[in-house]
Amino acid sequence: MNTITRNLPEARFPGQLVDRFQRRVDYLRLSVTDRCDFRCVYCMAEDMTFLPRREVLSLEELFEVARVFTELGVGKIRLTGGEPLVRRGIVDLVQRLGQLSGLRELALTTNGSQLAKLAPALREAGVTSVNISLDTLNPTRFRELTRTGDLDTVQRGIEAAVAAGFRRIKLNAVILRGRNDDEVLTLVRYARGLGIDIAFIEEMPLGQIIEHDRSLSLADSDSLRRQIDAVFPLSSEGDPRGSAGPARYFRMHDSPSRVGFISPHSNNFCHLCNRVRLTVSGRLLLCLGNEHSVDLRAVLRQQGYRSEHLAAAIIAAMDIKPERHHFGEDGATEIVRFMNMTGG
Repeated sequence: MNTITRNLPEARFPGQLVDRFQRRVDYLRLSVTDRCDFRCVYCMAEDMTFLPRREVLSLEELFEVARVFTELGVGKIRLTGGEPLVRRGIVDLVQRLGQLSGLRELALTTNGSQLAKLAPALREAGVTSVNISLDTLNPTRFRELTRTGDLDTVQRGIEAAVAAGFRRIKLNAVILRGRNDDEVLTLVRYARGLGIDIAFIEEMPLGQIIEHDRSLSLADSDSLRRQIDAVFPLSSEGDPRGSAGPARYFRMHDSPSRVGFISPHSNNFCHLCNRVRLTVSGRLLLCLGNEHSVDLRAVLRQQGYRSEHLAAAIIAAMDIKPERHHFGEDGATEIVRFMNMTGG
């Protein structure tokens, strides 16, 4: 057990979480599974070994973590994975989370494969916004990038999400040089046609992959922005605000759709970081690009557990949240965990 979680004092919930750099943490990304029905080339290896069941937090444990975080002032929770919608009982968990007092936004990040059948139930249960991964509109290329995915299924899921009436829907596209960088404008036009947002994400250097060379495939945000701006002039909304997430958004004068850029390499946003991640194994990650963490599963499963113990561990963890990550411009990283283990 991490020393932070040993011999915990009873906590008095302060109503908010603040780290050493006076950043308020009010956003929790909660991974509900490390499993996924896709094998995206930038996210995981083709032949993955997933966690044994005993190491995965139960739905009750996931809800308990979420409940305590909201009592500590967290107003936004995003459900991630793996692919969160393959977790059995996910709609029941969403219903419980949606009833938490103080939770302003319950968001979901998904690959879209299950949305055609689950979007209405998720909206009814309390999900307010959805991020859907979509890196290409070419069916053959889609299968190559996801290894197992079907583009038509995902597009039907996106249409179902639009019909369900979520407060906000955003497409997430990871652009790889030489793989799908010729589709940037095509993806923007697709989002405009649906009246939804789209964000372009620089590839995260997490996990050791052999499928491609990250240093050669990185497509930086500035070059993508210039390409889009030449066709659809962009007006900046400024730095990310509140719990909206890390994307820097731009508006187009003739469309309600916004274009966002998430730039961990070229223009990091660490000074604005207001989020932490919980892996499905109960590891509280204080930074996407560092290994600073606390084992909350050990707290949850200790004899005589009370919610005050969990609150104290979370409060203490703020003291080890690092100032910034150190992703190298060449794509090099010492982070060996894959994105599906991190929580998207």
